[in-house]
Amino acid sequence: MFSRTIGRITSHAAIAAIATLAGCGGGGGFTPEEAVKPAFIVGGISTIVYDGASDDLLTAGLGKTGLGSAAPTVAVPTAPTAAELRRLAIYNNYRAILDISPAGGYGVLYGPNIDINGGNTLGEGKIGGFEYIAYADDGSGKLNVTLMVQVPTTFNRDRACIVTATSSGSRGVYGAIGSAGEWGLKHGCAVAYTDKGTGIGVHDLATNTVNLQNGVRADVAAAGIKSNFTAPFPGTDLASFNAANPTRIAIKHAHSQQNGEKDWGRNTLDAVRFAFYVLNTQFAERLPNGGSAREIRPDNTIVIASSVSNGGAAAIAAAEQDTEGLIDGVAVAEPVLELMPNPALTVTRGSTSIVGGAKPLYDYFTIANLYQPCAALSSRAAGSPGAGLLSATSSTNRCTSLKAKGLLTATTTAAQADESLDKLIAAGWQPESNLLQSSHYRLATPPVAGTYANAYGRFAVSDNLCGYSYASTDAAGKPVALAAASLAQIFGPFNGVGLSSGINIVNNLSPGGPLVDLASSSPSTALADLNIDGAICMRNLWTAADANAVRTQKGVAETLRSANLHGKPAIIVAGRADTLVPVNMNARPYFGQNRIVEGATSKLSYIEVTNAQHFDAFIDNALLPGYDSMLVPLHVYFIHAMDSVWANLTKNVPLPPSQLVRTFPRGGTPGKAPAITAANVPPISATPAAADAITFSGNVVTIPD
Repeated sequence: MFSRTIGRITSHAAIAAIATLAGCGGGGGFTPEEAVKPAFIVGGISTIVYDGASDDLLTAGLGKTGLGSAAPTVAVPTAPTAAELRRLAIYNNYRAILDISPAGGYGVLYGPNIDINGGNTLGEGKIGGFEYIAYADDGSGKLNVTLMVQVPTTFNRDRACIVTATSSGSRGVYGAIGSAGEWGLKHGCAVAYTDKGTGIGVHDLATNTVNLQNGVRADVAAAGIKSNFTAPFPGTDLASFNAANPTRIAIKHAHSQQNGEKDWGRNTLDAVRFAFYVLNTQFAERLPNGGSAREIRPDNTIVIASSVSNGGAAAIAAAEQDTEGLIDGVAVAEPVLELMPNPALTVTRGSTSIVGGAKPLYDYFTIANLYQPCAALSSRAAGSPGAGLLSATSSTNRCTSLKAKGLLTATTTAAQADESLDKLIAAGWQPESNLLQSSHYRLATPPVAGTYANAYGRFAVSDNLCGYSYASTDAAGKPVALAAASLAQIFGPFNGVGLSSGINIVNNLSPGGPLVDLASSSPSTALADLNIDGAICMRNLWTAADANAVRTQKGVAETLRSANLHGKPAIIVAGRADTLVPVNMNARPYFGQNRIVEGATSKLSYIEVTNAQHFDAFIDNALLPGYDSMLVPLHVYFIHAMDSVWANLTKNVPLPPSQLVRTFPRGGTPGKAPAITAANVPPISATPAAADAITFSGNVVTIPD
């Protein structure tokens, strides 16, 4: 039985009966409140029905087998249809979040075929239903935040529920399809998605083309305010920019000049409001004026704010900002929790204590961007998965340049590498991340650092901040036009931050001319040192006091969280080895700050998982042997967290206490680890042992070793 049933109108007949009774006494007829289209919805609402066979909400018709197979093809590569782009987007976004290998758990512990009780009963797992898509904007077309609501055929208006699925990272609106989207659809809930204004907005400046809401490319003039993102260029400035910087690309998250992160909570709440509107439009009584009654409301609907990574950050922000009682509970994994250090808060793990350890994303990413390449050479990082993806020569040159710039004191490469790794650990990274620093630098750190530097400071693409730009590059690393087919299909595979889908980061200032950043040299050192000048420039935006630094720091300040969840039942799950969003800067201090702010009214449980990190998709990646033998999928615990919050809201089952979950790696030969079993990923305990309890007392968070 749902715990939230106050005021529920259970049938259309009930409305008619109430209206009849209201009219009998001569006091006039009863007029139900109307469901009003939210003012932030600008333009039309796209509505498509999927039959659950040829096409569906969860897998775009691919099913469990198709999602685990080769990417779907496009009939005309340079002119994909909207349906083909949607299928590509769902395929790529699903696989970007999850380890898609059966040995890692796909199709066994999770996946479209696994039912809500963990059984393999759903076959291909296709889910039919309705998909509504609209823009949230102020009428200018400058925001154009994509909102989407998926309503499965199993939705029951008398047991109404909504799950938010804000996109992770900088992805498009399907970015959380494999996490919160799948969980919500399987439970018969409407799923409220938003791309939170970060993607997929790719403005190819040379051809002056952009993405529309459905991913199809269009000329800027033809797209107008329907463009997902158009970089502003007054007058003839675009022509001048293209002459000086040919074949460059602008990206919405980096170059929208909106600092969209400050609005991620509002975007998520807007997605919920949109969901209520379309649910009433679809299921509620029709009024005489042609509108719909407001029958499905916050007071009779279960709403769980959810997602992972930056989508989880948006869910947390929405819960903090919720003043309308829209959200009932929160369940997130590996969220980015923007906090400044609180010197009154201490986090202790074993014999190590950090006072005021919280850091905003931009702070710790610019530290990583400086020191990770050199740290990768440390003897403590020997055997790192994917170490060969990062040039040893470039890493050695980075060590040399760090010493020359006064950022290291050691005099040998080996000692400099150890010193770099020590700096990362002192900043808050766990020793469990030592073997993951190299792969994270190569695959994630620079594009994220660059994207957020531009976003926080509201810099334009024409600013070429710190000498960086985005472009496709040729075999020699020089900027070239992005292939026509890649550009046409960019909506499907692009991750929204660069270093993806043929879009690379370019060092405009490399001696000899612009060059792909990873192969470039620094003007001040003339070394191929992974552009230390650019990395120092981005770090200075956080530590310096010049005009650009002030702009950046102001933008960061706009994103900071309060840690006040207003007593909502909530679970945060994080992996101890998270190298992208380290627990000491995020989940641990947020848990402590929440207890300081809310005190005894807090209902937040923090679950930390050993042998787990940020990118489940890395685990069985052939380029990263060792992830499979060392690490388990955190997604399993995201599902546990969602199940726990659901049970709390629907059956009053207490949330599990904060705890460390001790998992068991698959082991074996790196790249050939044995198949995972349930024994590798024990469940979250309702009664954890004292040695596993995470506690808070006297402003100290204590984490078991």
